[in-house]
Parts: sequence; C-alpha cells; structure tokens
Amino acid sequence: MELTFICVRSPTAKLKRKKSITVAKLFEPLKIRSVEFLNRAWVSPMCQYSAEDGFVGDWHLIHLGALVSGRPGLVMVEATGIVPEGRITIGCPSIEDFPHAKSFERIIRFAHEQNVRIGIQLSHAGRKGSTMRPWDKYKIANEMDGGWQTASASSIPFDGFPAPNELTKGEIENLILRFADAAKRAVEVGFDVIEIHAAHGYLLHQFYSPLTNMRTDDYGGSFEGRIRFLLQTVKAVRSEIGEEVPLFVRISATDWVENGWQIKDSIKLGVQLKQLGVDLIDVSSGGNLQNAKIPFSPGYQVPFSNEIRKEVAIMTSAVGGITHSDQAELILTRGEADAIFLGREMLRNPRWVLKAASELNSGIEWPPQLVRGIYQ
Repeated sequence: MELTFICVRSPTAKLKRKKSITVAKLFEPLKIRSVEFLNRAWVSPMCQYSAEDGFVGDWHLIHLGALVSGRPGLVMVEATGIVPEGRITIGCPSIEDFPHAKSFERIIRFAHEQNVRIGIQLSHAGRKGSTMRPWDKYKIANEMDGGWQTASASSIPFDGFPAPNELTKGEIENLILRFADAAKRAVEVGFDVIEIHAAHGYLLHQFYSPLTNMRTDDYGGSFEGRIRFLLQTVKAVRSEIGEEVPLFVRISATDWVENGWQIKDSIKLGVQLKQLGVDLIDVSSGGNLQNAKIPFSPGYQVPFSNEIRKEVAIMTSAVGGITHSDQAELILTRGEADAIFLGREMLRNPRWVLKAASELNSGIEWPPQLVRGIYQ
C-alpha cells in the first residue's frame, strides 16, 4: 500500500505529498467478515487472575484500557469460562450468564471509542482448572476456597492435580450448548470477535490429544473421534453468532512429544475448521504435558503458523517470543501469518504498537491525550 506522510506533533500522523513510502505490513488494515482491524499488531489473551466470583472489575478496566490506548488492531480478553467450572483459577472470569457478560460492557465501550476491536476467548480448563491464583500460597483450590471437581476427556490427572471425572456424552453435549450460549452473550454485549480456546492443555485440547483422551466412545479413539467435541463446538458457536462475526480458534499445533498431537494433525484439523466457518487459526503449542521439552527461541512457533496457513489456505496468527517490530514485520512480509499476537511484550509496554509504528516509519493515529509522548 503506497501512502505519503510526515510525522508531526498532532493526534494523527498527517499525509503530505513530498515523500513517498511503503506502509509496513504490520500497519495495513485487515478485514474479516464485517470487522475491520486497523492494523495487524494484536494483544494476546493473558490471564490476570483478578476477577471476583467470575466478574471482571476495576483491574480489567485499567489493564485492558491501557492496552487499548496503545491502539492495537485487536485486544483479546483472557480465557473466560463458559461455566464457573470452566475457569482456570478462582480468580479467572466467566461468562456463565448475562450479568457476568455485562461486567465487560464498560471495557468494550472504551475500546470502541478508541476504534479498537475487542474479542473474547471462550474457554473450559478441564483437568487444569480449580486452582488458586499463581501468587497464592498453594496451588489447588479446595471447596472452602471456592474450588470444584474438575472434568476431562479421561480421568487422567495433570502434574499432581486431583484426578478429573470423565465427562459423559450427555455432559459433553451440554458443554457444546454452553459454548454456544456464551458466544451469543458475548456478541450481545458488544464483543467484535469470538475465539474458542482449544490449546494449552485445556479441555478441548485434552480431547483431541492422544495423550489425554483414552475414550472408546464417539469422542475418543480415532483422530475423527478425538476432534469431534471441538468440531461440534465450532459448528454450534458459528450457528449462534451468525455470519458477520469473525470466529477464531486457538490450537496447540504440537504437544512437543513423539506420541502426542503433531503439526500434521493440526493441518488436518485446520481443513475441517475452515469448512465449518472458522476465519483464523491462532497458532500456539504445548501445555498438555508438564514435562514436554519445548525449544523456546524468538518466534519459535511461527513455523507452525506458516505451515497451517499454506497447507490449509486459511488465515493464521503467529504468537510466541515475538518482541520487536522488525521481527513482526518480517513474519508478515514472508507470508508466515496474517496477524501477530503479542503477550508478555504488551505487559511490559502496553503502547508497544505506537512505538512500533515509529520504528517502521508508519503513520498511526495517537490518542490526543498521549501526543506529547509521540516518538520522533
């Protein structure tokens, strides 16, 4: 995209005819269904463990508000339980009913006032749920703490956690409906994007991974059986939210062990997700096995995004060890992803996007309240 501009001390980088540049790919808009994202630098969903009985409050307003003020294309709200027992910790949010959904409204309104899109990651933690917050003195939440009995594909505990109950077929069918109901509520209160969390060893990942699914019924055994819960969930959610709302799915592309889920499985899954109306696969990895050896390095998960994007012909987002603007730009210009999700780097600097625009010589509209800090 060819534009001419000069950066000045004003809320908007103004256009001028004297100088011609190529706007960075990171700052090209992206339209998915009816939603247009102003740029491709997005905020990854990051747990804050600060909800009260599942309700978001002041911490989330300030935390997410700071991220919004940095003008990313999308802010994705953290893993949010579709039912109370779907939360990861006792401090995680839920969207189990309309009052819980409405607690997000002030945050959504602020995002829209800043012309920033906002999404929510719908989740069920399965066997990795019912924990205390990371900074509490002990890990597992008991009944007095507000903990609950967990459930999973099979009764296989995670890393010293209590054994989960194996879900019955009736319970699985009920959870599919609860995912769909939660998605409907999320759209009703104003969320622009719905993401189904099927990664990091949480419930839907527990079903499709052969490491944690030992079932012999329709929801286990073969590849087709293990992905059935996820596919039925996607179908139900897409039906509930209609054709205008973008639908993302976050997956773990690999379990990082030989006998676990592999990238070739993710590609096969991606083909079916696309057929069911998923618009973008948010590509992460790991989380289902406590001792998997993950070779962390900058952008270590990007090759998975690249493979899925090319083999499935679907939009993907890259995540993991992405910290610098030139690194993000290179991923996009190489065609390895369509957008970049940043997590820890956004915690360190909620206005990373504004700095990146300066580094990549791309115009971006600043909130007028922040113009005095404009990067030169």
